[in-house]
Amino acid sequence: MEQMDLSLVDWSRAQFALTAMYHWIFVPLTLGLAFLIAIMETFYVKTGDEFWKKTTKFWMTLFGINFAIGVATGIILEFEFGTNWSNYSWFVGDIFGAPLAIEGIMAFFMESTFIAIMFFGWNKVSKKAHLAASWLTAIGANLSALWILVANAWMQYPTGMRFNPDTARNEMENFWDVLFSPVAINKFLHTVTSGYVTAAVFVLGVSSWYLLKKRETLLAKRSIVIASVFGLLSSLFLVMTGDSSAKQVAEKQPMKLAAMEGLYDGTTNAGLVALGVLNPQKEAGDKRPAFLFKVEIPSALSILSFGSSSAYVPGINDILKGGYMYTNTDGKSEIAKPTAARISDGKKAIAAFGSYQTAAKAGNRTEASQHLGVLNDNFKSFGYGYLTHPKDIIPNVPLTFYSFHIMVTLGFFFIALFVASLFFAFNDMLTKHRWFLWISLLSTPLVYLAGQTGWIVAEVGRQPWVIQDIMPSVAAVSRIDTSSVMVTFMLFVLIFTMLLIAEIGIMLKQIKKGPEGEH
Repeated sequence: MEQMDLSLVDWSRAQFALTAMYHWIFVPLTLGLAFLIAIMETFYVKTGDEFWKKTTKFWMTLFGINFAIGVATGIILEFEFGTNWSNYSWFVGDIFGAPLAIEGIMAFFMESTFIAIMFFGWNKVSKKAHLAASWLTAIGANLSALWILVANAWMQYPTGMRFNPDTARNEMENFWDVLFSPVAINKFLHTVTSGYVTAAVFVLGVSSWYLLKKRETLLAKRSIVIASVFGLLSSLFLVMTGDSSAKQVAEKQPMKLAAMEGLYDGTTNAGLVALGVLNPQKEAGDKRPAFLFKVEIPSALSILSFGSSSAYVPGINDILKGGYMYTNTDGKSEIAKPTAARISDGKKAIAAFGSYQTAAKAGNRTEASQHLGVLNDNFKSFGYGYLTHPKDIIPNVPLTFYSFHIMVTLGFFFIALFVASLFFAFNDMLTKHRWFLWISLLSTPLVYLAGQTGWIVAEVGRQPWVIQDIMPSVAAVSRIDTSSVMVTFMLFVLIFTMLLIAEIGIMLKQIKKGPEGEH
């Protein structure tokens, strides 16, 4: 692998980020709305009340519109691994390809098969068979997400693998370590649950619009109750998985945590920034204050990260300089190396890898064995060898910090929204408080903002790494012409925006039409 020019890396990253962010507009609604539809259909099968069938079919129509657009953007994402990130695909394809293949063969086929019965099986299969198809569609959609998120989690915490110097590829040693890594479990639970909250706020917003228009009152009120219960339970679980995810980040990606909190100088009793404005002039290593102002919760960051107020949380400067104690991935305490030393180790590993291959081809086993020893001793820092300066490991701090705090603030806002909607619903006060209906309606775009900022924290916060500590973006990108990536980027902007406008237009048309056309 050779380093590429930075403009190619930037355009390739921009194109992948664009595709992923558009894809993530559609996916969360699919994940959550599928379960809400299954719940409503369960009421229909249990009670035999045609109202629930009509309600189920109305939300199912909106689900179908969203599902179709989501599939289109998801397929493009998988192709980009081959077109834009071929070095990455070669380096870890034996591991990364497995969960993606399972997603395509098992989960996506399962989802696609039962969605056909769900849409076209009314009055052609029994009620129970149709209900089973609806639940299996919801489960299939979430299983699809599982395998995608397992692959993503492995990039953030590579485990269950070994590097084969003869093929220059990482190979899977233990599938279960990859599937059940703590990062994968937390990432899956946190991400799909955020999708459930998205669907709940979506249903709440659409139903509130009907109440504002004094239409479909019964459908709207019952949908609000179901969505609010589903959303509240999902939100509370989201807080729990978010806490677990933060602890995983603190242990395995300390630089990401430091960027999330704008923490430059580590400390014990580290406070959690509840509200703050970063100093735009601040650079790592200088003496300027990191914030123009901030409101902190004392010791909360130490407690949330490591379970103790006296725990030390390293900042950006500490991670660059090293010298603090931390627990490594093997669970052992050791002193953190300066980033400059890890860059040196990485360059040794890369040089030893090249020398090993030369010696192996020449049949010089003794020399090959010596180089292999150097490579193994320094492989943990392999990716650092592609960096030129210690500050290269710092992600975009303002983008990560503000995205994290917007996501968390909106998360707690949605909990209050669901509690309030249940209070008004059970006291038959929804139609008496139009201001609340407006808040519910206007919350719909906010839940998408929360989802997007969550992905920004996860993906921007881990830069420069494509695979944590093993491969930076600069070494992963395909050697293709920069102008090709620029042109396709512009085309994707145009196509995805048209798809989004089309989806919103069709959705609004269907919502205005209402369930009256459903039979």
